[in-house]
Amino acid sequence: MAASAPAALPDAGARPASSAMIWTALAVVYVVWGSTYLGIRVVVDAEIPPMLGMATRFLTAALLLAAALSLKSGWRRLKITRREALGAATVGILLLAFGNGAVAIAEQTVPSGLAALLVAAIPLWLMLLRVGGGERPRGLTWLGVLIGFGGAALLALSGGNTSAKPLSVAVLVVGTICWATGSRFAPRLGLPRDPLVTALYEMVFGGTAMVLIGVVRGEPGRVHLDRIDGSGWLALGYLIVFGSLLAYSAYSYLLANAPISLIGTYAYVNPAVAVLLGWLILDEHITWQILLGGAVIIIGVALVVTAERRLRA
Repeated sequence: MAASAPAALPDAGARPASSAMIWTALAVVYVVWGSTYLGIRVVVDAEIPPMLGMATRFLTAALLLAAALSLKSGWRRLKITRREALGAATVGILLLAFGNGAVAIAEQTVPSGLAALLVAAIPLWLMLLRVGGGERPRGLTWLGVLIGFGGAALLALSGGNTSAKPLSVAVLVVGTICWATGSRFAPRLGLPRDPLVTALYEMVFGGTAMVLIGVVRGEPGRVHLDRIDGSGWLALGYLIVFGSLLAYSAYSYLLANAPISLIGTYAYVNPAVAVLLGWLILDEHITWQILLGGAVIIIGVALVVTAERRLRA
């Protein structure tokens, strides 16, 4: 399964999207991305510097994906224009370097389940970005936004009653805004028509930016290969194959073929998967603040997506 992940993904550049392809990609994002919060926590706990660890994740995945696409369709499939490269760089830096990188930095003190719950507020940020673009949402949408941000505020201010540091929570919130911004404007940036090629270049540009950020943070001096626990290498391998090759490629496919209101529903499932795995595997405590704040966020996001679906209908 792991070795054939790139080839198993749909060749979206060759045929139009179908409902089955969209829902398959969405299911991958639902489940696999929920588990990546656990993987990131294991990586940083194993003393792998967060930005360099995530850079290794995405650059390795990009290399494997490039090899798979080239073997299947030839190197010409990887050719892109300058405009496409600029778009991929913009999205890759916003989603990966600033978005995913913020999660990795934050999870040095923030439990994986709490991180996933705060990231669940991304659809709410997306809605505010749409309002800033001139859209006028319905009253039910505004109610969902207010409720959702109320839950996010509860988690952010209390830290879920965990060891989470306020600065780490703030970094995570900024990362979610960057991810929402990249997702919002991705369809307008002239990205490559093939979503797998898009994912490849976004990982290249995002991973490269992560290396630079890691160097600025002084992470190379904190790399001690002899101290890294075996679980850290296993988690990094999981993030490369499943979190990046499979799930991120699926997300890029969805951005190109599905409405953003449908894509945003992954925020329902990811936190539940992350909280459950964090509790089962890492023995993370589930406090009443986490349960209450998480439930409020999910209710808010559900109202927003429901309102948007009714509007489209």
